[in-house]
Amino acid sequence: MSGVEILMVVAIIMQLVAMVIAVFLVRETKYSVLWIACIIGLMTLSVERILQLLTFAGNSVSNLTFAWLGILVSVCFSTCVVCARLLINYVDRMTYHRRLLENHFMTALVRTEERSRASFSRDLHDGLGPLLSSAKMSLSALSRAELSEKDRATLHNTAAVIDEAIRSLRDISNNLSPHVLNSFGLMRGIKNFVDRTIALHDVRIEFRTTLRTERFDSNIEVIIYRVVCELINNSLKHSGCTKIDLNIALNGDRLMVDYADNGRGFLVKEISDQCMGISNIQSRIQSLGGKFRLTSNHGEGMRAHCEVSTSSSMLHLTKRDLRRLKIKEKNEERD
Repeated sequence: MSGVEILMVVAIIMQLVAMVIAVFLVRETKYSVLWIACIIGLMTLSVERILQLLTFAGNSVSNLTFAWLGILVSVCFSTCVVCARLLINYVDRMTYHRRLLENHFMTALVRTEERSRASFSRDLHDGLGPLLSSAKMSLSALSRAELSEKDRATLHNTAAVIDEAIRSLRDISNNLSPHVLNSFGLMRGIKNFVDRTIALHDVRIEFRTTLRTERFDSNIEVIIYRVVCELINNSLKHSGCTKIDLNIALNGDRLMVDYADNGRGFLVKEISDQCMGISNIQSRIQSLGGKFRLTSNHGEGMRAHCEVSTSSSMLHLTKRDLRRLKIKEKNEERD
């Protein structure tokens, strides 16, 4: 056999193998017409190669036969291309709907988490707070009685412990559900957190913002607040920084957060694979349909940029598209 004949035999074998694979794919994926057309096209090509081998062996095959085989191959693979385009569109649509569902579930998760935080904070404040206040009042009443120096010292230490417990309770309650954020908005909530952080840690925080008294959707305010808190806490725990720059600006309907510290830095890929805090930030921002970008290098500190839309149409996009998705799925099930 000549080299061409050997290559034609190899081509026939490969076409038959591809045809067998296509047979198994008919029931595995949508648009079975695509795979049926592939099977017919590959089978036709194999027949055409076999006829060509026969002509090399001296047998006569009419040109009309090759013409009809060529037409059939063209029709089959043209059908394959059209169906492949439909299949790609279907996959893209399913991917888009999957992302919408993920965003919807993340939004529901965030809101459920915040409701749980608020409920726990309220229970702490309304349940444990009055008990500590009553204990402090009782100690104040005892302080007016005639006591020995030892008893007075014990009473004074106990009152100091209760005062510290009340302050800790207030801080825990505020961290769980920041009342300033709920009452006065994003700018005041973040400023209050920054002021408390500066008072408790040896770090300089430059906080600049163009926000004043603007209020946004509660989901946006809570997520941006949590993201800023997470970034600052990560810097304080891991970077060893002495300065943090925080800038929050509203440009049209885009709310942007720029964050930077002068810490030791890190490799973003290594941290992204291991740090749940960064993953949580990314998930929260993505649940708003926003963008999050993190850049860092060893010895160069860390920079982060967050950007979300504050427009009401964006806030309700996932719910509307989710309803459309459910309707489409029901229609496809009927079909």
